[in-house]
Amino acid sequence: MYNILINYRDYIQKQLWEADISASPWGIRFLIHALRLIYAVVHELTAGQLTLRAMSLVYTTLISLVPLLAVSFSVLKAFGVQQKFEPLLFEFLYPLGPKGHEIGTTIVSFINNINVGVLGAVGLGVLFYTVISLVQKIEECINHIWHIGSTRSFLRRVADYLSVLMIGPVLVVVALAVTVSMVSSKFVQFIVAIEPFGTLFYYAGLTIPYLLIIAAFTFMYIFIPNTSVKIGPALTGATVSGILWKTAGMLFASFSAGSTKYDAIYSSFAILIMFMIWLYLSWLIFIMGSQIAFFRQYPEYVRRTRGSIELGSRQQERLALMIMYCIGKQYHLGQEPWTLRTLNTELGIPSNLINKELENLVNKGLLLEITDKTTRYVPARDLDAITIKELIDTTRMTEAGSFIFDAGTAAQPAVEKVLHHLDQAYTSALGDTTLREWITEQPTAT
Repeated sequence: MYNILINYRDYIQKQLWEADISASPWGIRFLIHALRLIYAVVHELTAGQLTLRAMSLVYTTLISLVPLLAVSFSVLKAFGVQQKFEPLLFEFLYPLGPKGHEIGTTIVSFINNINVGVLGAVGLGVLFYTVISLVQKIEECINHIWHIGSTRSFLRRVADYLSVLMIGPVLVVVALAVTVSMVSSKFVQFIVAIEPFGTLFYYAGLTIPYLLIIAAFTFMYIFIPNTSVKIGPALTGATVSGILWKTAGMLFASFSAGSTKYDAIYSSFAILIMFMIWLYLSWLIFIMGSQIAFFRQYPEYVRRTRGSIELGSRQQERLALMIMYCIGKQYHLGQEPWTLRTLNTELGIPSNLINKELENLVNKGLLLEITDKTTRYVPARDLDAITIKELIDTTRMTEAGSFIFDAGTAAQPAVEKVLHHLDQAYTSALGDTTLREWITEQPTAT
């Protein structure tokens, strides 16, 4: 029986990953791509990294939740609309049932008791530092999913995070107020009284919470990663995670309603335990949505096996040429230097692969980093002092720590003859063509 199941599994995986679907109908291709995406996401979840990061975010959230809400509520108090933001907090805690309302009331009480004037400069600084640390932790988690090794600079981090924390709550409240005013207008009420518009309006009201969650997740999937995220993949991940989050909330609410026996076991700690479980599920769903967005933007990562993608020698040469062409041409035209994010948008290649090649070109003395608010790249020497042959040679150099052998290690005259002909051929083809000559030459008409 076990061997039959193994054979059946191998057959399904072979059909899923090895079958040629290029000539299949659209529906079959869509189904196969969806199954491959599900397989890749489940593979990442079972590997353990995503679950571990969700657990770490639960701990960080418990520490930073009250300061985060205190900052948001303080901004809303300036506009006198802080009461309209409280329902959003209770909506998030709704799956906890009566316990959620109790937790929400306690949190709001804590926030109302915070007196910014009494905190002083040091206390206020610690408050903002705690809030920024939470968003930074979220960014590091999402950057891991997107294979990004570098985070925002400190100044950009403070500017970006605080701008969202200050403006975000106000925009949310304004959007809710506009929606409520539109719904309560006489014209809308007149339309609702006419069927089938009344029924359509009822079902539209049921979908609005889902649309708001999807919109919020889409914004976060685009804003948080330190790379360029297209709206299509972000919307796909947000749609899946938004629907899952709302569905999980309803199921968790049912679970909470029937979990009175835990009160007898854990006493007053039951509320905290349920809250931590719901936080964990929320973060896990959010992280999973970001993983889906990453796979949708870079489908080459949807594979049967895990692990990072390594470029072959030909692909490394191609990437190095693409990067130097973009940076050299931008420099030649006197335009703003490229960043990792803009190169990622222009080339459509994962940031980690571009960043690795940028580091190699910087180390080999072909590029220079200019660090201000963001790191930008310009040629390290004059464009006439860099040859295409030198550029390709840098991609063929052995990295430090690698095993090096030469012809004397195991002399094979026939092999050395072929390698010699290859070197002569590409040296003859490239000659002494400089980077400036390359980027300014007119394309040959075909």
